[in-house]
Amino acid sequence: MLHKFLSLLAISMLFFLPFCYNDLGSDRAALVALRAAVGGRTLLWDINQQSPCFWRGVQCESNRVTALRLPGFTLSGELPSGILGNLTELRTLSLRFNMLTGQVPSDLALCTNLRNLYLQENKFSGQIPEPLFSLGDLVRLNLASNGFTGGIPLSFNNLARLRTVFLENNQLTGSIPSDLNLPKLEQFNVSNNQLNGSIPDSLKTFATSSFLGTSLCGKPLQACSEAITLPPTTPTSGSQGNDNEAKKKGKKLSGAAVAGIAIGSVFAFLLIVVLLICLCRKRNRTRRSLDIPAAKPPVTDLRAEKSSASEAENGGSNGHSAAAVVVAAATVAGGKGGGGGEGATEPNSKKLVFFGNSAKAFDLEDLLRASAEVLGKGTFGTTYKAVLEFGTVMTVKRLKDVNVSAKEFKEKIEAVGAMDHESLAPLRAYYYNNDEKLLVHDYMPMGSLSALLHGNKGAGRTPLNWVTRSNIALGAARGIEYLHSQGSTFSHGNIKSSNILLTQSYQARVSDFGLAHLVGTSTTTPIRVAGYRAPEVTDPRKVSQKADIYSFGVLLLELLTGKAPAHTLINEEGVDLPRWVQSIVREEWSSEVFDLELQRDTNVEEDMVKLLQLGIDCAAQFPDNRPSMSEVRVQIEEIIHSTGQKG
Repeated sequence: MLHKFLSLLAISMLFFLPFCYNDLGSDRAALVALRAAVGGRTLLWDINQQSPCFWRGVQCESNRVTALRLPGFTLSGELPSGILGNLTELRTLSLRFNMLTGQVPSDLALCTNLRNLYLQENKFSGQIPEPLFSLGDLVRLNLASNGFTGGIPLSFNNLARLRTVFLENNQLTGSIPSDLNLPKLEQFNVSNNQLNGSIPDSLKTFATSSFLGTSLCGKPLQACSEAITLPPTTPTSGSQGNDNEAKKKGKKLSGAAVAGIAIGSVFAFLLIVVLLICLCRKRNRTRRSLDIPAAKPPVTDLRAEKSSASEAENGGSNGHSAAAVVVAAATVAGGKGGGGGEGATEPNSKKLVFFGNSAKAFDLEDLLRASAEVLGKGTFGTTYKAVLEFGTVMTVKRLKDVNVSAKEFKEKIEAVGAMDHESLAPLRAYYYNNDEKLLVHDYMPMGSLSALLHGNKGAGRTPLNWVTRSNIALGAARGIEYLHSQGSTFSHGNIKSSNILLTQSYQARVSDFGLAHLVGTSTTTPIRVAGYRAPEVTDPRKVSQKADIYSFGVLLLELLTGKAPAHTLINEEGVDLPRWVQSIVREEWSSEVFDLELQRDTNVEEDMVKLLQLGIDCAAQFPDNRPSMSEVRVQIEEIIHSTGQKG
């Protein structure tokens, strides 16, 4: 009896096996057709392999293709109909950062299991594809930065499981349906579209950044004017006469509003002129009383430094003439008499205080006459590039919100100035006055790591390969390890990629150390800082060494993935950078996590994965689970030496 049962089972398996193979064969045929249509030169799949599950970007489960991730593969052309619809078990489709054109094929509706769809940063056109609204399991939808037109349909309500909807940087028109209701929505962005009308009640909890660059009104934006009559989303023929009458009223009232704005603008302009005159007179009186020469305009037309993405996000600018005036004004103001703050024990000085063996090749007046550029505005203040008349280039940081006495400031800043390590950006001098506090550092010609990772990646930029990035990681680790060796309570307190500066040879120099205890920080922390902050930190002035290690872990992940932690708080996967990386590692497609510039270094992928795992270990949720900085430095050295590099 058992023998007959086993024979029947074997026959059944032989009967169903061709159907299972045909399912995977159908998936394979669809992928081959996709490659021929849009990726013939960039999808370097081995077509001789019968199973597509080993092809790059393809993930399989139960003998079917369940994920297709081809971000930044230079795919181009239109997606033909009849291809994607054959991948019926597909759960994740990522074609972001390519050059795909035309409309999204309608047969995508056949992928009924699709949960994640990432099509951002392409050149798709036409209306938002109607077939999408039949994908009831869809959780993440990102159509940002394309050329989609038309309105936002009420059909979105069919997608009750949606948590992420990104539609920004398109050409969408009309209003958002007032009845839009997505109960699980966590992330939403329609910025930089031609949308108007009132923001629906269901979306009023989202931040202002979700609606920038539109004509929308209502919370969280400015309140809608009661005088403006908005047409209904779907007008009917019976209401046409009322619509025309409402438009006429709206035009009359909007003209009055324009007149009011014009009158207000005139008064505002006059007020600004009066304030500028008063400020100029006050500045001239100050200069005459102090007998300090006024700042000269820059003698050369300096090219503006490109600030990093995170610096620009925080208000950095690139004007050089204005910056020179600001630095000059700051320094002149610093010459005022009076006490040095609460508890000051010495009068205000008009001299720079230099540290150790730092050459005193310039003084305060030299800085005053220097031309300058704003490099960026960070957590602790504004940073300038100052070019002295005799050619020396320095970096000047103008601190904000210093909340300690003159005596305490002097003690702490001199302790910072005494620190000497090749991986630190040395503090050369400082200036303290009741009104102004300036720090003077060496100028780093390659800028910050943040600028290099997230700035302009156009022609002329040298790609950051594995050797460069791993050495930057090691240099930063050595600098932070040195800081931690100064005492169990000493920490950096503000580790992030914009505070890792680079020399001409891309050697890392850690900056902004020791300032967290001097400068007060607001309760509303910028997102880009929060992206590095350990979960246990509640007071930014009290950051432990273990919290420093968490921040360094995020820095390692940023270095390897090329993703800015600030952006991944609202990225297409909807999680912060450490959790996003962990999810990819769990799904065993680690190679896809690396920055495109690193994916070319296939011979060191094992070492990249090791450094990635170290970053995950450093960013552990619980402080006790994080390694010490000495252990981190040793591991990085071992990883580098395994590839024959010199660390």
